[in-house]
Amino acid sequence: MQIQNEVILHDCGGKHPCDPLVKKITGLLVPRNEPAVYENMCALLEKIWGKPERISKRFPFNWTDYYKDIAPELDRIFFSYPGLYPTSKLPDWKIASCITEKQTGESRRVNIDPGAIDGAKLLLASTKGQAQRVYLRDGIFCEVTLCRRKGKWEHFSYTFPDFSSGIYDSWLELVREDWKKEIKQAEAIL
Repeated sequence: MQIQNEVILHDCGGKHPCDPLVKKITGLLVPRNEPAVYENMCALLEKIWGKPERISKRFPFNWTDYYKDIAPELDRIFFSYPGLYPTSKLPDWKIASCITEKQTGESRRVNIDPGAIDGAKLLLASTKGQAQRVYLRDGIFCEVTLCRRKGKWEHFSYTFPDFSSGIYDSWLELVREDWKKEIKQAEAIL
């Protein structure tokens, strides 16, 4: 990690010039009425990624019953982390998130979706391949979930319904603004 003129650059030593710098985010699905599960998750994530820079409000998650094994009522909460990271670190974040999910109990108590934001897109990592996902490495895929066009976040036909709805757009825009400020500082030094 380098700290240069207030911008934090993570893992950038030896970074390929075509490897864009992004903001690290993670989307959590946590049981609505179990604060201990959320607090435990926060502590686990802080051990591996440090304190979040931003934490979103809780968004009720009722878009699918795919995650009913976690709890019948879920909330989505996003974290973003200070500094900029090479996009190529996204598989490492997903691998770490899978390990962390397993630490929450015999059957997972949370879902962790790491991703990245830059000025033009939201990327999400996955262990599942689909037509819209590109294989990165080590069993990890990635998709462009949302893109920025004409001043707003736009979705694709494959985008998850909760992301397509626009309910997260304001929070994502705050993180995008953080990225814009930090990338400007980083470009002045790199």
